[in-house]
Amino acid sequence: MTRQLGKLSALQVTKLTKPGLYGDGGGLALQITQAGVKSWLFRFMRDGVPFGMGLGPTHTVSLAEARVKALDARKLLVDGQNPLTVKKEKRLADALHRAKMMTFDQCSKAYIDAHKSSWKNAKHIDQWTNTLATYASPVFGQLPVADIDTALIVKCLSPIWQKKTETASRLRGRIESVLGWATTSGFRTGENPARWRGHLENLLANIGKASRTKNHPSLPWQRVNEFISAIKARNGIAALALEFAILTACRSGEVRGAQWSEIDSKKKIWTIPSCRMKAGREHQVPLSDAALALLARLQETSLISVTASPDSCSSQLIFKGTKGQMLSDMTLTALIRRMNGDAEKPIWTDASGHGVTVHGFRSTFRMWAAEATAYPREVAEHALAHQLPDVVERAYQRGTQFSKRQALMSEWGTFCTTAVQPDRTS
Repeated sequence: MTRQLGKLSALQVTKLTKPGLYGDGGGLALQITQAGVKSWLFRFMRDGVPFGMGLGPTHTVSLAEARVKALDARKLLVDGQNPLTVKKEKRLADALHRAKMMTFDQCSKAYIDAHKSSWKNAKHIDQWTNTLATYASPVFGQLPVADIDTALIVKCLSPIWQKKTETASRLRGRIESVLGWATTSGFRTGENPARWRGHLENLLANIGKASRTKNHPSLPWQRVNEFISAIKARNGIAALALEFAILTACRSGEVRGAQWSEIDSKKKIWTIPSCRMKAGREHQVPLSDAALALLARLQETSLISVTASPDSCSSQLIFKGTKGQMLSDMTLTALIRRMNGDAEKPIWTDASGHGVTVHGFRSTFRMWAAEATAYPREVAEHALAHQLPDVVERAYQRGTQFSKRQALMSEWGTFCTTAVQPDRTS
């Protein structure tokens, strides 16, 4: 039996050139092709069927190494396994393992690519990308997603958990979503280490939503007509846009994107399409006489840019920049800052002394409606295009609630534009 093994020598392997098979014994053979390529072949029978399994080229696998591989194959045969099948299974397992070695950064990109079509705007995509790149990537971005554990999540969140609570909370949720996608996609297994309930809540301080959320500083409603008077004293499209935003209690983006085609002056309605609404639903805004007067004044002035093409969407914009483009999201904010900066001490502040914001005027309107009128809560909520929790309440949005909103916005417009009475106290 010994004479049947080790028939070849290393020198023979080097000198043999004639095409053919040269047995070494035990199923191992040196194979030389017509092109002169040399490789190792292990031949065996399985259930009466002949098989041949390549063991590698001679320039890479030596004779001694080929004999070891052949020995391993013979052991598999003794155990009742097909060496060729085992080899294929190992190759597939290795390929699967390599596929599962996706890094967290790769999974993050894949998750964003898979979901960005359902997100409303590019800003949301940028927020996801930037948050993960800024805080998660430096900690475990280049690690295989399967290796990310609770300790790494805590290491990522801890530095900002109490300093930047809102950012940290969103970051945790985004990491959880990416890891959830990776699990569903087969790149990791087990529980999600970024989950909050019953897990991270035991390791990180439970910062309540109220403490995370910072309200936009809002001007006390008693001073809104004073503010409107200050705006009217200023020139420029930004001042008109800010005044219109206050009169309609709408968001900055809704006002900056407003188009003339959305205005029905006869019915006194501004219809904002669903694509520009935060809630994704069309919203009808009753226009007060003050709001309509502002639009009429705007149409009559030279502030309307004519640089854009008549057929372009930008030509329909009500509030245009100097080149006919939509105003940036900082335009109205910058105006308020200038108004505060012109004074020795900021005068347009909330009760705590913080400079007011554009969005804060929606809170000003809401407080005015609650404290200075008798309109039901749901009427003011509809005016702000807020989602009401009660299904029955929502059913009235286009019915009696709209007529009540018309009256409410009319009163608001009158209140905002009522001339400030001089202080006659001595």
